[in-house]
Formats: sequence, structure tokens, C-alpha cells
Amino acid sequence: MRKFTFLAGLALGYVLGTRAGRERYEQLRRTAKDLSQTSAVQSATRGAKQAAGTAASKAADAVVGRVGDRLPDSLTERVPYLRDRAGVGAADDWGSSTR
Repeated sequence: MRKFTFLAGLALGYVLGTRAGRERYEQLRRTAKDLSQTSAVQSATRGAKQAAGTAASKAADAVVGRVGDRLPDSLTERVPYLRDRAGVGAADDWGSSTR
């Protein structure tokens, strides 16, 4: 994580510090946008989203399996996954309701 932060700071410093300034920034932005639109990157993004969703679901199942009924109602009512699992259908304090 530190290496990524350093590299991001280095890239930002390069972009902001170049003599070309705005033109170079726009060129880099266009290149990044074009790259993000490629099918390979789109496919990798979809795969990463699916993997993250699967991992989050497994983690939620593990937490619920371990603590189960010991979760306070205030938490169960606010977390959609837990609310759906418990069958609670009322709106929460934020004004949202189940599907």
C-alpha cells in the first residue's frame, strides 16, 4: 500500500510539475480513459467486482454464522443483508426500506 501511495504521489507530482502543464494532463487523462475502455480492462474489472462480491458474501455468512442471534436489533435492521436474512420488512432510520 505504501508503494502504491508513493507511486501515485510521484505520478501526481509529475503531472502537476511538468512544463506542459494542462496539455500533458489532458493527454494522460485521455490515455487512461482509452485504456479503461478496452475489453481486457473491462473484463478484468467485471471479474474483480464479482470476486469482491463473492468474498463479501462469504465474509457476511461467516460473521452471521458465528454471532447469529447475538447481533443487536439496531444493527440487524440497518444492514440490508442481515435485514433480509432476518425477514425484517420495516423501513430503517434512514428512510430506506427493503426491496
